[in-house]
Amino acid sequence: MADECGCSSLHWLFTCPADTERLLDFDHLRRTACHFHWHNAGYGSFDEFLTALSSRKRKKIRRERRRVAEAGIRLRCLHGGDMSNADWEVMHGFYRSTFDRKWGVPTLTPGFFREISRTMGDQVVLVFAMKSAEPVAGAIMLRGTDALYGRHWGCREDWHSLHFETCYYQGIDYCIRHGLRLFEPGAQGEHKISRGFLPTYTWSAHWIRDERFREAIRHYLLQEHELMVDYHDDLQLTSPFRQGSDN
Repeated sequence: MADECGCSSLHWLFTCPADTERLLDFDHLRRTACHFHWHNAGYGSFDEFLTALSSRKRKKIRRERRRVAEAGIRLRCLHGGDMSNADWEVMHGFYRSTFDRKWGVPTLTPGFFREISRTMGDQVVLVFAMKSAEPVAGAIMLRGTDALYGRHWGCREDWHSLHFETCYYQGIDYCIRHGLRLFEPGAQGEHKISRGFLPTYTWSAHWIRDERFREAIRHYLLQEHELMVDYHDDLQLTSPFRQGSDN
């Protein structure tokens, strides 16, 4: 296919270990990265999840959630089939606002979101933050068989801890209530560790047609891999979960 299309490269993102190894047999280069994932240890409630954390991290999360409640903000969770066109216009405004603030390009249209609501239904998970019955922030997530994937987010104003509540704590709570084993909230963000998301390896595989360019990239990726392993191992030491006698 690459030959037929005249492609200079092929890129496979978020490959599982078995697929990654298979692609390496076909002259692909592996890239190692590190994201932050939350794992469901069979928690019965959000409070039960909190009991697994160190006392300092537990108190921090409770304080952040309390700050949102004290601001008069309530959270509302919907699925794609629950969304009206008006709801999507509001949510798309939140989605677009984040790109506008960061000088990005919001490539997904309201029509796209309405279409996946129709075709995917409950696999589309939405969180609205409501203040005085008006939506002030929102997050868009997708649900798989046993995992929740996030997320686009946006807000009208900046309230203390609202981002954490809308994008992280509501997603964790959703996973617990629906028995999902995994929550992947998106790339980057070492601040996620203190909120229960642990550093986790991710991989991609890349085929580069030009041999000289491929060799230069191969050399870089080998160096990057070693740095990423050190980065991952160092972050593992900052786990927020209880150790030994920590209550």
